[in-house]
Amino acid sequence: MRLTALTLFGLLAATQALAGASSTAVRIPANDPTAANLSPYEISLRAFDACQVTQSRLLNTTREQVHTPCSCYAKRTVARMDKEEIAAFRRTGYFSDSARAKAVEALNYCKLKSPF
Repeated sequence: MRLTALTLFGLLAATQALAGASSTAVRIPANDPTAANLSPYEISLRAFDACQVTQSRLLNTTREQVHTPCSCYAKRTVARMDKEEIAAFRRTGYFSDSARAKAVEALNYCKLKSPF
């Protein structure tokens, strides 16, 4: 029963995502309550993990191959975030527009492929 409910939920979410893709409105991700008490180091760990997943897919390689550039990216991005950007991440669980600009700069600096 649990598997069926999870499958149904997944299908419903996928349907909503596809329906929303046709709209021109930008969808903001749901807030992540687990981010509320993260330290800057823990935020960089999340950025590092997300980078490894994204870059290994974009470059069709292993996570180990992108370890060093993703470490560069995560450390550089979080080190350049100001207190308000850290607070915004803790409220939402994702980078604000100004922090996202710093993340894009870090992608370029660390020679990673942009997912945009």
